[in-house]
Amino acid sequence: MLVGHFAAGFVAKRVEPRISLGTFVLAAILPDLLWGLFLVAGIEHVYFKRGKGAAKYLASADIGISHSLLMDAIWAALFAAAYFLLRHYARGAWVLFGAVLSHWLLDFVSLAVPLAPGEQRQIGLGLWYSIPLTLIVEGGFWLLALILYVRVTHPRKRVGVYGFWIVAALLTLVWYNNIAGPPPPNPRTAPIASEILFLLVVLWAFWMNRLRPARV
Repeated sequence: MLVGHFAAGFVAKRVEPRISLGTFVLAAILPDLLWGLFLVAGIEHVYFKRGKGAAKYLASADIGISHSLLMDAIWAALFAAAYFLLRHYARGAWVLFGAVLSHWLLDFVSLAVPLAPGEQRQIGLGLWYSIPLTLIVEGGFWLLALILYVRVTHPRKRVGVYGFWIVAALLTLVWYNNIAGPPPPNPRTAPIASEILFLLVVLWAFWMNRLRPARV
């Protein structure tokens, strides 16, 4: 799941317009950001196989700290608590909790994820093993989220229009390559590339939040 996680952030913005889109996108992809850091640090491990599409070439050895249900609930609680301590806004904290936890639910639909750290068994529906189904389900969710966000915001300048749709199109291309393309040429630098991509998307979301304020 890739654009599906971004979509969760956009939907959360529709639910709670007072919070920045950047904060919601950060919450929605928090486990992936942690995953990249843990891979670089050697705390978690993955390996690549032959095949087209991440569902076939990416094998997770141990991702329970970043992607298990138990730990994602803990990360969600910590993220929501930090927001509440800074903003003192309970509803916003609960929506952010849901945004972080949505990561596990979406990964459960698309791949297979553990329930707790150290547990070998992973469960999931494996949507990503079917490219047509992924295009329909995740692609449909992504499109719906973009439409909902556009309807709840209005651009202050033209850059708020072009900057939004151009990047959305680029993310869609990256997503398609992820579900149908070959594995990364260098597995060692793949986590770093992922971290850069995710951080750029978060920065873009904060930028869009300024250029496309919520409709009153």
